[in-house]
Amino acid sequence: MTAPSTTADQRQQVPGGPARPTGARAVLGAVGGQNLILLLALAAVLALFGSLNLNYLGWQNIQVIAEAVTIAGLLAVVQTVVIICGGLDISVGSQAGLASVVSAMVFTSTGSSAAYGIGAAVLAGAAVGLLNGVVIIYGRVNPTIATLAGLAAYKGVAQLISDGRAQGYVLGDPLFVFLSRGRIAGLPTMVWILILVAAAVHVLLTYTDIGRNIYALGGNPTAARLAGIDLNKYLLSVYALTGMVAAVAGVLLTARTGSGQPTSGSEGLELQSITAAALGGCALKGGKGGIAGTLLAVALLGALQNGLTVEGINSFWQNVAQGLLLVVAVVIQQRRGRERAVGLPA
Repeated sequence: MTAPSTTADQRQQVPGGPARPTGARAVLGAVGGQNLILLLALAAVLALFGSLNLNYLGWQNIQVIAEAVTIAGLLAVVQTVVIICGGLDISVGSQAGLASVVSAMVFTSTGSSAAYGIGAAVLAGAAVGLLNGVVIIYGRVNPTIATLAGLAAYKGVAQLISDGRAQGYVLGDPLFVFLSRGRIAGLPTMVWILILVAAAVHVLLTYTDIGRNIYALGGNPTAARLAGIDLNKYLLSVYALTGMVAAVAGVLLTARTGSGQPTSGSEGLELQSITAAALGGCALKGGKGGIAGTLLAVALLGALQNGLTVEGINSFWQNVAQGLLLVVAVVIQQRRGRERAVGLPA
């Protein structure tokens, strides 16, 4: 008798180990179902707007998209970490606005020292991030409520210290000019900053005990506590990290606009970060998510917004599209988790 033939899509049997998928299943397993859907959606958006406008897929416009999503991308990366550990930070946009004002005002008051301005902004970001964590942990306030209060408070502080106006002028400084207009290997400096931050956070979450503990904290906090994980320390650290990265986003906002912006340019960033994290596969209950999916979602949102702008479609429709995408992402999560519909019997 002859042995039956096998196809490329059949599982390979490995002596002494479990069967390994090959072919299409192997690709799906490596990429991930959520990421594959995002890749297909991104390809569809690029194909649609590319067919409507040949310049849309040009290298110059691709760089415009990349630069446009950098600030929101940084916030989405750290929002992913917050959501994975079971929290939420609605104040990231206000934190970025506050850091933007601080960076410009310190830059001006210290005789045009970019290092002092950037350093002060990062310290301010760490401080407000820690404040969020303290309110959540020791005040026993729900993260959504605590950071919603932070959204209003930090925006108010930024407006108070700046008198509600743009502050300083930084584009005469070489460092700020490099951040806003520089190129490294053909890519804008801002994009490289996003890549480096995203890569560092990905390594932290994927290859370290700290990352595994963050997933454990969001997945089952009771089991994590019984395993000896200091939940308070991790939550404080995550929110402090969020504030610091939000401050970096605020510095880039200052470099891009040429001055400290208390609200302009930072409003709506919190919604963009949450939408990108949810679209990227983060479970809003915590314990699930990844940086790769978040970055794909950021690219999808950026490509969609740029396409609508290029086609001259009313910018208000961009908000509508973003809201619909967030709802779709949450509905998909609920269906996958087999959540009972509200108000209906189990």
